[in-house]
Amino acid sequence: MNYETILFEQAEGVATITLNRPDKLNSFNGQMHEELRDALKRLVKDGARCLLITGAGRGFCAGQDLGDRNVDPSAPSPDLGKTLDTTYNPLVRTLKGLEMPVICAVNGVAAGAGANLALACDIVLAARSASFIQAFCKIGLIPDSGGTWTLPRLVGQGRAMALSMLGDKVPAEQAEAWGMIWKCLDDDKLMPEATAMARHLATQPTKALALIKRAIDASSTNTIDQQLDLERDLQRVAGSSYDYREGVGAFMAKRAPKFEGR
Repeated sequence: MNYETILFEQAEGVATITLNRPDKLNSFNGQMHEELRDALKRLVKDGARCLLITGAGRGFCAGQDLGDRNVDPSAPSPDLGKTLDTTYNPLVRTLKGLEMPVICAVNGVAAGAGANLALACDIVLAARSASFIQAFCKIGLIPDSGGTWTLPRLVGQGRAMALSMLGDKVPAEQAEAWGMIWKCLDDDKLMPEATAMARHLATQPTKALALIKRAIDASSTNTIDQQLDLERDLQRVAGSSYDYREGVGAFMAKRAPKFEGR
């Protein structure tokens, strides 16, 4: 597939997807969803070991392109539940289920589904000029794309409720202070640090990193007994991997390990 709304490249084990509708602040339309689905399948098939997502221009993603929906106030209401079932929900599930680290480099405003796309990633870095906005309440909607699940777990129910009802902007520095994201960086340092992190993670035991994702994502709804059982089961898988044997062998031999993600 030839991409028009995203840029895709893969090198050194890192797949980089850049949302590329800068004139629309990289807002989602049907074509972007289709191209993202294809790119996410492609990077898995091509053996990527880390995914980096960012945006082109001055924004990361402004959420849904309302112009793409052609909403006519006099026409029957669109079925937004169907839209979520066919576009945003599969996208979030795919990102959460990727068996590799997913880094998001938020280069500008992340609003609505764009904010929740970023927060669905494993590690979020943001430029100092970036901000996060749960803009749904401004048009009579609720946060979607996992926002009502992710936000309370990151910032607590009180902040999540206020952000969702007020639609206030959260600057990147505040997002870092609240634990919403991993790190706020000067604008000119965002992509160098994000790229360096992605290249580093691509050399690490990515099978184990994928198991870490599964364990941490499950912890918020598991009891302690369920989590202990899950840790046992996932550790059994990790302990049978090539990377575990390589890591122990390298430690004993006092050499750098050469992980392969298997």
